[in-house]
Amino acid sequence: MSFRQLAFKNVMRNMRTYAAYFLSSAFSVAVFFLYAMFIFHPGVTEGVTKEMAKKGMTAAEYIIYIFSFFFVLYSVSAFLKSRKREFGIFIMHGMSKRQLNTMIFLENMIIGFSAIITGILVGMLLGKLYLMIGSYVIGMEKPLAFLVPWQALALTTAAFTVLFLVISFFTSFFVRTNKLLDLFQSTSKPKPEPKTSIVLSLLAAGLLIGGYYLAWTANIYNIAFRFFIVILMTIIGTYFFYTQLSVFLLKMIKKNKRFYWNHTRLITISDLAYRMKDNARMFFMVTIVSTVAFCAIGTLSAMGGSKKLFDERAQIPVVYQSSDQNPNQAAQVQAIRDDFHKTDLSYNEIKVTLIEQTETETNKKVELISLSDYNAMAIAAGEKPLQLKENEGHYVSTVTYNTFSDEKMKPIILSESNLTFNVTKIIDAPYFSSGMVGYDLYVIPNKLYKQIQKPTSTTHYYGFATKDWVETKDIGLSLYSREDGIYTGSYTSDPAFSFSSAGYDYNMMMEMYRTALFVALLVGCVFFIAAGSFLYFRLYTDLDYDKRQYQTIAKVGLTKAELHKIITPQLVLLFFVPILVAFVHSVFAFKALQGLFEFSVVKETAVVLLGFGAIQVVYFLLIRSRYLKHIKKAIM
Repeated sequence: MSFRQLAFKNVMRNMRTYAAYFLSSAFSVAVFFLYAMFIFHPGVTEGVTKEMAKKGMTAAEYIIYIFSFFFVLYSVSAFLKSRKREFGIFIMHGMSKRQLNTMIFLENMIIGFSAIITGILVGMLLGKLYLMIGSYVIGMEKPLAFLVPWQALALTTAAFTVLFLVISFFTSFFVRTNKLLDLFQSTSKPKPEPKTSIVLSLLAAGLLIGGYYLAWTANIYNIAFRFFIVILMTIIGTYFFYTQLSVFLLKMIKKNKRFYWNHTRLITISDLAYRMKDNARMFFMVTIVSTVAFCAIGTLSAMGGSKKLFDERAQIPVVYQSSDQNPNQAAQVQAIRDDFHKTDLSYNEIKVTLIEQTETETNKKVELISLSDYNAMAIAAGEKPLQLKENEGHYVSTVTYNTFSDEKMKPIILSESNLTFNVTKIIDAPYFSSGMVGYDLYVIPNKLYKQIQKPTSTTHYYGFATKDWVETKDIGLSLYSREDGIYTGSYTSDPAFSFSSAGYDYNMMMEMYRTALFVALLVGCVFFIAAGSFLYFRLYTDLDYDKRQYQTIAKVGLTKAELHKIITPQLVLLFFVPILVAFVHSVFAFKALQGLFEFSVVKETAVVLLGFGAIQVVYFLLIRSRYLKHIKKAIM
């Protein structure tokens, strides 16, 4: 038998253990290859959404590649530790450390090349469907033709070949052959009693509770400051939760003799402490990876609920504003009307005038609108008209988040007219724009408005109200130059006028949202499948030890029912504790993110978490069935 044949037979003999690692690596390669197919596809031409899709997938390529490096590195190190007895046999028969490293290198490269070939083939099989979905997501009129760019093939092959080569060279640092006896006894010598620190256990509880509190009480004003603090506290707290706090709690349970010394609980709880300590790092990685996947996909899914927000803000979906110095005002307004007629949309047109003055105290520009004009806009938007007393004014808040307080509730003195009015209320009018320059806007009584002299500028404001605001996405495109249906000059091309369309804004936002979700969904799946792989190979690397343990217990009368009562809680712990902790992390993360949205993210969050939970249940049932089959076969 040649050296290469020995390496190949070793891989085939350990295929049960390597299966999840191989499939996860192949899936990562497949997703990487699919993204590369899209990035290098000649049919993806210029455009805002298409460019965003390219950049998003390029970023995803880096994320997948970096994650794959650490995933493969951890997996290989875990597998090598489980094969110490096997390495001891090879060394006893005369294999040198250099030969051992060469054999391990060949084994890793066999698995690596197999994963690359399998991943690329899977990518090619799914390529047509992926390109069709991608074309729809970014709003292309025709789906992209199936094509495998040579750049995508070369990039994927080269990138993952380098990855597996580097990891294979690193494996020599994981193999220790100093003491042959240690290699033979690695799976049979007793494990030391798990040790814990009360200080570190309390630190874990404090960090997690503190992080949860900061996340739960976060709002738009402090979330930016708390964001990284909460993440750091949660990561450190999670690590010490698994390495210290969980084992400490199990030791406290063992002190309750009445509960602990009860049938199979003695074996179950006693073994749990060892499993928690042995699997602490794996639990930690699964929790963090799963939390990232849940939050990324859940947050993007929640953005689909933004239509409700647009419904509330789109009472007047199309707005055109023009200064007196704009000679094309009449033609541009008529172009908007023509677009409404072309699309067969009924509309109600409202024209009002805003005038500019200077506030004496701050020397800043302000905009003013008469009560009658404001009420005309309010009625068209379906709102109740205002009533003002003499010399009374209201501040008009047009922003999403009203961060104004008492500083707006003060007398306003107009320099040019030497007039004064008292601001008595802040009113929310998200359907109203504060003009082209974004100055503070105030509504004042008609009588006071007529007394204003020497306005520094005048803005004519046209609002077009329609119930079918989603269909306004093509209204007003003729006002600006166009490239691929994109407003190339919208909002900034000409200081003499500005134009906005809620339908266009919503359509662009949804295209970007679908693109981001499309990109994040596959990355999230890579993370989640990798998390499942961690659980799988950790379970099967301990299988031989578990077999010997249950064979010993079976000799003193262990029944099948009792075997199920011992194994099932242990597997539930292995599979669901990391996911449950990730769920809890995600819930608090979503609560913090809720402050950034004006719409609820509860429904989308629940759907994402329940979906991942259902997948984990199915995965648990399949693995439990196979695991029990192996254990029963060993003890019978």
